Amino acid sequence: MKHFFNSTEPFPLECGETLPAVTVAYHTYGMLNEKRDNVIWVMHGLTANSDVADWWPGTVGEGLFLDPNKYFIVCANMLGSCYGTTGPSSINPASGNPWCDDFPKVTIRDMVHAHQLLAEHLGISKIHEMIGVSLGGFQAIEWMVTDPDIAENVMFCATDSSCSPWLAAFNQSMYMAIKTDPTWGEPRLDAAKDGLATARSIALISYRGPFAYNMSQRDSEDKEDPFFHRVQTYQEYQGKKLCDRFDVYSYVRICQSGDSHDVGRRRGGIKDALSRIKANTLVVGISSDILFPPECLRQLADNIPGSRFEVMDSNFAHDGFLIEHKQLNEIMKRWRRQRNFEC
Repeated sequence: MKHFFNSTEPFPLECGETLPAVTVAYHTYGMLNEKRDNVIWVMHGLTANSDVADWWPGTVGEGLFLDPNKYFIVCANMLGSCYGTTGPSSINPASGNPWCDDFPKVTIRDMVHAHQLLAEHLGISKIHEMIGVSLGGFQAIEWMVTDPDIAENVMFCATDSSCSPWLAAFNQSMYMAIKTDPTWGEPRLDAAKDGLATARSIALISYRGPFAYNMSQRDSEDKEDPFFHRVQTYQEYQGKKLCDRFDVYSYVRICQSGDSHDVGRRRGGIKDALSRIKANTLVVGISSDILFPPECLRQLADNIPGSRFEVMDSNFAHDGFLIEHKQLNEIMKRWRRQRNFEC
């Protein structure tokens, strides 16, 4: 069920600006038990929303690792998004119009601050299990370092402790594509749609990688037009599909939040920061992920005391966490059994 939390207090940002108020959209599944110790908090990726069952099929349901019969599952839409939480598509009270490109830059730490406000509003002081995937993993890592006692167990999947040069390069290429659109910067939510579609096409290459493309988009041997490849229409379709549900200013601000990610910033470095994590920790990499290669996840695990590292075998690269739900269910349930912390 979708809910909205409205905080009327000023919300200071790391960039030095302050939002006059903040709304957080969130979904919950299941019931909070009497001991209030069955909370699973899920943090989603770049363009997903707070409805986990919508963007992560095969994970929510009876017998699955997000089982509403056992757990009280919370997923909050991240700050800067356009799915109900305050972001560029929200109304700027100073102008009465959407913020658009006037919306301030937000960091991963700002996003975590919004999660903390929601947890306080819900009366949740302890999380049984925190799960962060992709950019949601950035938030989960940051939250666990900011407040090492908040969760007893945590799973980080297809993510990293900081924004790598490789990720920043993809992001910069997307910004360059977006800003070639002559409507970029215009104060309307349908601006720079062509630029956004091109940026999405660039992102997809990093999400799917060569194995998935070559497996799913190969042309027939008897095609008539030698210049045509079916993947061309696939890229165009995926660009349009995102434009139908997302605005360019939310996309840019969220990507910029990823640029800001460095859990070691002002904490003595990444190793010192990660050493603060106390929770039982599972780190999951994906064998073919080119955005967050398994070796990056191994290094993340090596710096977290007592953590466990697993690699999920998949040909779907970074998107493997969205597709290989059977494997992920097996990994999660096995980890819980071995650690004996299933609710």
